[in-house]
Amino acid sequence: MSYVEPMALRQLELEQAAPAAAVESCELRPRAEAQFIERLKRGEATAFEQLVAERSGEIYGLLFRLTENTEEARDLTQETFLRAFQSINRFRGEADLRTWIYRIAINQARNRWRWWRRRRRDTTISLDAPHGDSSQTLMSTLAESSDNPEQQTLAHEREVVLRSALQRVGRAYRETVILRDIEGFTYEEIAETLGINVGTVKSRLARGRQELRQKLEGSL
Repeated sequence: MSYVEPMALRQLELEQAAPAAAVESCELRPRAEAQFIERLKRGEATAFEQLVAERSGEIYGLLFRLTENTEEARDLTQETFLRAFQSINRFRGEADLRTWIYRIAINQARNRWRWWRRRRRDTTISLDAPHGDSSQTLMSTLAESSDNPEQQTLAHEREVVLRSALQRVGRAYRETVILRDIEGFTYEEIAETLGINVGTVKSRLARGRQELRQKLEGSL
């Protein structure tokens, strides 16, 4: 047997093993999540602490982008996890846990928006509000940072314009644009989160992007 033959055999073994390993990995992830959900349903405090630790940052970011108000986002984040705690026993696994939490968060934001609308009060948009507990802002999730002061100034100006324009996009379209273009959700995940079909997701996304482009014309 030549020196090359053992290498070829080893490569063949790895290629045959790879699909099996991938299948096993895919099986382990849902199994681990199912076990975690059971811990949540049993009311384990450590499980809820883990859920909050893992998801609160991204949920706050989502709610801040939807509301453009730090206090509102903090309150809605707390309400989201309180509602998740109260309703976890009704979770049936039709969607994954992340999608379920996002759905609760968006519903909380919608309820707050209706509350403000009924009272004919508009929240003031704070264009300089930080994203999360750091100074990171919305634009920093959409564009690469730079150490060049001139580029940083331009990026900040673009951020102000972009966030202002995004808030003027219709709410349903804004939700879809944020979930797809900022949160990176798939069409299917957005459909699960918003309770709509994939076709509606695509049409809302197209309309939302179109509205956003129109709001940004001549600004960037």
